[in-house]
Amino acid sequence: MITARPANPADATALAALFEATGSSCYCRYFHFEGDKNDWLARCALEPDQNRAEMVTALESGSDDGHGIAAEADGSVIGWAKIAPAYAIKKAYAQRYYARLPTLQGDREGVWLLACFLVHPDWRRKGTSRALIRAAIEEARRLGARSLEALPSQVAPPARDEELFTGSIEALEKEGFGRAGGDPAYPVMRIDLTSEKPT
Repeated sequence: MITARPANPADATALAALFEATGSSCYCRYFHFEGDKNDWLARCALEPDQNRAEMVTALESGSDDGHGIAAEADGSVIGWAKIAPAYAIKKAYAQRYYARLPTLQGDREGVWLLACFLVHPDWRRKGTSRALIRAAIEEARRLGARSLEALPSQVAPPARDEELFTGSIEALEKEGFGRAGGDPAYPVMRIDLTSEKPT
């Protein structure tokens, strides 16, 4: 059975093992990295331990860039999803597909982003992402978010798993997200968290 819950500092070692098992040397730090693309590629290739250390520090500090969801099965951490307040993850919104969208203007207080996903290869296409999405919605609501956004891309079938790191449009829609704007291939998806939780 797959379960998902807020990640905590005790998960640091298991999460690092998940990133290593999937060959993901980013350790979910790209959106917080201040250098350019080449600098980032060099960091991932030559200094992945620095990314890992930053992830652990963020988890331990409880800072806005350290929130996330851990999925578990059979006693192991098998998935991760990053959530953060919009103001703490501006790099995601600065990408050319989103930078000037009307739907992303105005009051952004209380807006959070479900930024990226990582699922162990053995647990892909088994409902892990949907479990992560559901837990992300509940955690964002608990933390006071009034809406949660996602920035997936429409991937031509057959999609490679790695192309779905910002989420599957279909999975997001099944969990209550709707299209709020953007290009059909790069939609902004959003769920309102101010209404009462359905029973």
